[in-house]
Amino acid sequence: MQHNCLNCNQAITTNFCGNCGQKSSTHRYSLKHFIEHDFIHGVWHIDKGILYTIKALFTRPGHSVREYVLGKRAGYFNFITLLLLLVALAGVIAHYSQLNIADLMPEASKKTMTSLQRFTTNYPRIFLLITIPIYALFSYCWFSKAKFNYSEHLVLNSYKTAAELIIGICFTIITIFYTNVSVLTIIYFAGINLITIAYTVWLYHQFFSQSGYSKKSLLFRSIMVPVSYLIVSFVVGIVWAIFARLGH
Repeated sequence: MQHNCLNCNQAITTNFCGNCGQKSSTHRYSLKHFIEHDFIHGVWHIDKGILYTIKALFTRPGHSVREYVLGKRAGYFNFITLLLLLVALAGVIAHYSQLNIADLMPEASKKTMTSLQRFTTNYPRIFLLITIPIYALFSYCWFSKAKFNYSEHLVLNSYKTAAELIIGICFTIITIFYTNVSVLTIIYFAGINLITIAYTVWLYHQFFSQSGYSKKSLLFRSIMVPVSYLIVSFVVGIVWAIFARLGH
C-alpha cells in the first residue's frame, strides 16, 4: 500500500523511504514502547547496539572499527555516544569505590608529583579523552601509507579509548569489593597497564592488516604507536617538572 513518508512527505511503497531513509511505519511514543523497543532493542540488542559493539571491541577490535570507518555502521554504537556513556558509568561506579588511582601511588611519589601528574591521577577518565587526538596523531604518522585521514584516526582511537574505559571500569569494580592497596597496586601497574598496551597493539595490528604492510612492519608500527606516546609523555613530564621547579 502506498502512502507518504511522515518525515519528507515523499510517496513510499517499501519498508523505508527512498528519499530520506526513514522507516515507513512509525509509532507514537509511549513509556511501554520506549522501554520495550527503543531502550532494550536499540541499546542492548545482542546483534546491534552497545553490547554488540563492546563484544566486537574485545573479539575483533581492529576489524570491527575498520568496518565502521569504511561505512558499515548500522550495527555499531556511535563512538561519541559510547564514550559519553562509559565516562558517565565510570563516574557512577567510582563513587562506590574506596580507592582512586592516587591512593595506589607511593607516598614518596605523591610528594614529588607535578601538577600535570596530579591531574592525570585525579582525573584519569578526562585524561584518557585528552589522549585521543594525541594517539590519533601518532597512528596517523606511523600508518600514513594506509591512506586513512586524521579524522578517521580519531574514530579509531576513540574506540580504543572506549575499550580502555571498559577495562578501567572492571578494575574499579574490583576496588569496590577488594581494598588491599598492595595487591591492587600490582594489579593496576603490572596488569591493567600491560593489558591496555597489548590491546592497543592488537587493535592497530588488526585495523591496518589490510593496508599493504608486511607482517614485520605491521607489528613494528603497531608497537611504536604506544611506545611513541610513552616516550613523548616521559619527555613532557620531565620538561613540566623542570619548569615547575623554576617557577618555585
